[in-house]
Amino acid sequence: YVIMLIHMILPMIVREIEAYSRALQAFRDGTPIGDSVGPLVAARLMHGHEWSDVAKEMVAAEVPYNGRTLIVTKAKGPGGSVGKPGDAIENILNSRKGRKKVDAVIMIDAAGKLEGEPAGGIAEGVGAAIGGIGVEKYKIEEAVKEHDIPMYAIAIKQDITHVVAPMVEELYTACDTAVETVKRMIDEKTKEGDTILVAGIGNTVGVGQ
Repeated sequence: YVIMLIHMILPMIVREIEAYSRALQAFRDGTPIGDSVGPLVAARLMHGHEWSDVAKEMVAAEVPYNGRTLIVTKAKGPGGSVGKPGDAIENILNSRKGRKKVDAVIMIDAAGKLEGEPAGGIAEGVGAAIGGIGVEKYKIEEAVKEHDIPMYAIAIKQDITHVVAPMVEELYTACDTAVETVKRMIDEKTKEGDTILVAGIGNTVGVGQ
């Protein structure tokens, strides 16, 4: 029975070993990994705009878009860090007191895919798009609930062989699609004059501001 179980899970274990082996190369060379899709989308939105620190290893920039103001935040790159997105979002929302409040929050992160799905698929939904043990997710949900702000999610699908390994072409291309998805979502869900917080979640290795 034990041998049968090992035989069934061995292919998955081998895939994970190979992925983590490639991850060593990625972090050594400062190459973006699959989990960098969120920060890469945020970096493309904030590129060329002045940014500032908003929390531990987190930066943000104000970006004008179609009569709206985007506050784009991500982990501070290009080092290998995920930052503290919960603290960043909480600080940004609290800093708006007495000013124009944030009207919507959009989060972009990597997400697991089904075995038959292609890497780089885009899924849209609601709620906090963030993994981990739940601490940062709790902070984000509490902050958003306190300010009564709708929260939308964009997930870029991949599996364990992509998450920690150097970013493949399919995921790089998916980031372009995700940027357009963010813009479309902003156009559909908000109106001119609104302020939208866009958070790119994930490890920002190899991705600057």
